[in-house]
Amino acid sequence: MTSTLPRPARTEPPLRGDEATTLRTFLDYHRDTLRWKTDGLTAEQLRTPLPPSDMTLGGLLKHLAYVESQWFRVVLAGEEPLPPFDAVDWSSDPDWEWHSAADDSPEDLRGLYDAAVAESDRVLDAALSRGGLDELSTRESRQGDGRFSVRWILVHMLEEYSRHNGHADLLREALDGLTGE
Repeated sequence: MTSTLPRPARTEPPLRGDEATTLRTFLDYHRDTLRWKTDGLTAEQLRTPLPPSDMTLGGLLKHLAYVESQWFRVVLAGEEPLPPFDAVDWSSDPDWEWHSAADDSPEDLRGLYDAAVAESDRVLDAALSRGGLDELSTRESRQGDGRFSVRWILVHMLEEYSRHNGHADLLREALDGLTGE
């Protein structure tokens, strides 16, 4: 039997905002959705995989904290990744954030995620104040076809969150039967 998660307080994108405001508020909406889908879960629930995947909701939180750090701090600003991502031997475990999340408490996972989002917002604010959505990243793409615009990074982040929030919907419902929009 399923029941519905209580409706969260989420950032609502404006119906007629400028492009930068619309993209940012949709990103905030998706960040709030991930928080909602993982809210109130225990450490055991956050580390429970549901076959056939080994994906967990805790792994999703840590992965998206990593994605935030990687795209905003590393690619856009040219800075080092946030801890703990700066000290990981990625060659020995390319999916470290997914695997190591099982050892983290719910408070640590949520704290890491919120810190990564706050840091991403700092970097994004600076980039938008310099050049708006056309501001280019410090780092080039791995394919060697140039630097990313802030617009591209925001759209990519929306795609990343949309996909993973769909995973979160299914995982949450399988864990405790709770669904949401």
